[in-house]
Amino acid sequence: MTTCGRRVIRVNDKISAMPHYPITHTIRPATPADEPILWDMLFYAANMAEDGATSSEAAKAHPYLADFVSGWGQAGDLGVIAIGIADGHALGATWLRQLRGPEKHYAAVAEGVPELAIAVVPAVIGQGIGGALLGALLDLARGRYPAVALSVREHNPARRLYERHGFVVVDTITNRIGGQSFVMLVDLR
Repeated sequence: MTTCGRRVIRVNDKISAMPHYPITHTIRPATPADEPILWDMLFYAANMAEDGATSSEAAKAHPYLADFVSGWGQAGDLGVIAIGIADGHALGATWLRQLRGPEKHYAAVAEGVPELAIAVVPAVIGQGIGGALLGALLDLARGRYPAVALSVREHNPARRLYERHGFVVVDTITNRIGGQSFVMLVDLR
């Protein structure tokens, strides 16, 4: 059923209005060959343009950020990529990685819980691609991981997307640029 440009769907006996978007992309699993795409997406995920960076090279040089992508394809790495149907270019990606010991970023998150990164290229923000990516990745992660964690800057509107997918705030941290970020967790059990 469509109402006022929104598709109405039933989820767990609740009726929800979801934006209705034309299909512009496909979603596929991320592979080790996709590491260059993940570096580019990390640039967007970390809001590096706001910090004065001009390319993903800055993410490669930042130890905190590099942990999310360097050597992609290790045991436990899991991700999905949205590819534009019209031109075959990457429109977004979301991926997770288990970080342990000194690489682990969030003290409030238990060992064994992977950390998630997500980005959509600015030109397609607001078209439902981020939600589709996040839903696809969480579906893949269920049964493999007990939960998934992420951090989001306190004023980033993407927080609402994460909350719609079941993430809750478990901690507040000082982020890499000195501002506040929320550590969020979704239980997958």
